[in-house]
Amino acid sequence: MFKDGAIDGIEIRTLSRYSDNRGWLMEVFRHDELDPEYIPAMTYVSLTRPGVARGPHEHIDQADYFCFAGPSDFKVYLWDNRAESPTFRNRMTIVAGESAPMIVIVPKKVVHAYKNIGPSDGLVVNCPNRLFKGHGKKDPVDEVRYEHDAASPYEID
Repeated sequence: MFKDGAIDGIEIRTLSRYSDNRGWLMEVFRHDELDPEYIPAMTYVSLTRPGVARGPHEHIDQADYFCFAGPSDFKVYLWDNRAESPTFRNRMTIVAGESAPMIVIVPKKVVHAYKNIGPSDGLVVNCPNRLFKGHGKKDPVDEVRYEHDAASPYEID
């Protein structure tokens, strides 16, 4: 059903780590380097245990701006589920995190998941362009979940 290939609209940006005797610093967001469609509305941090996956799921109106900077590494899975996309039915996987710090921007309606493939707990920062559950947390969650669907075509290894 899906074939390996690039997905239109996915942005992958390598993060530069600036280190000195105090530790390190990474710029994860710059207003002047981002399409207005992806300007964050909020930020959250999640911790994922080794071997655990989050997703697959998609958002109807939300784009995600994931920052994988470490600790640990993650395998990121992406499936283009947008019938109008020139890359409809393409899938991509990348490794991001401690060994390859990067930003992964996921447009709305692209199915996505990530799995901690490292030996330690891993942190992921997300800066989505919509508020979780809308202003005042009064709206339904903008998510279509597939992780408990036995017939799901979105496979994580």
